[in-house]
Amino acid sequence: MPKGEHLGEFEQLAILSLLRCEAEGRPAYGMEVVREIEGVAERSATIGSVYGTLERLEEKGLLSSWHGEPDPERGGRPPRYFRVEPEGRRALAETRAMTERMWDGVRLDPEILG
Repeated sequence: MPKGEHLGEFEQLAILSLLRCEAEGRPAYGMEVVREIEGVAERSATIGSVYGTLERLEEKGLLSSWHGEPDPERGGRPPRYFRVEPEGRRALAETRAMTERMWDGVRLDPEILG
């Protein structure tokens, strides 16, 4: 992967959230991504930051999206669902491999880890 094309931390969390939803058979939309990031990663996430990230990843060709049926609980607005494309899975795997290479040989003092 060329320089500057590895995924950032929040991009990784967003893609991982979508993949977790997929694995559990849940619809993958913005609020589910927020819930995954906050619940599993224990990091705060706003719907605006999530949708901004999802749209950027879609522009890069890593995700695709479509609108569902209008939902009365959403004021008649249709939910927007997301799917991780093969290129998104590849980018996630390459970013993980790069990070693991960087960690290879690094030892942290156990006192720092608590």
